[in-house]
Amino acid sequence: MSLDTPRTETRPVRLTAHEARQRLEHERGSRLTQLQAMDEAGPDATEQLMSVQKDTIERVLKEIEAAFARVDDGSYGICLGCSTPVPVERLEILPYTRFCVSCRRNAA
Repeated sequence: MSLDTPRTETRPVRLTAHEARQRLEHERGSRLTQLQAMDEAGPDATEQLMSVQKDTIERVLKEIEAAFARVDDGSYGICLGCSTPVPVERLEILPYTRFCVSCRRNAA
């Protein structure tokens, strides 16, 4: 496809529940693998750094579990700040996000 050719394909407004679950399963698996690798590495000179990383991974796992609950109750992909759909592109990058970019920026 040439760069001069206009794109005719449109992106869906929302991910299907199946697509959301697949992305969330992938994210959860990645984080669990990271935790397992950290546990297997054992104590060393970078113990504090590993502790912070482990806390972060555990926080993300909680967010992923909360996203599964939103898939189940039908609220997945809806911004908790403004109640508008979260763009699919954002959900593809961060499938467990609770906010659209604008609301996330305002919260920070």
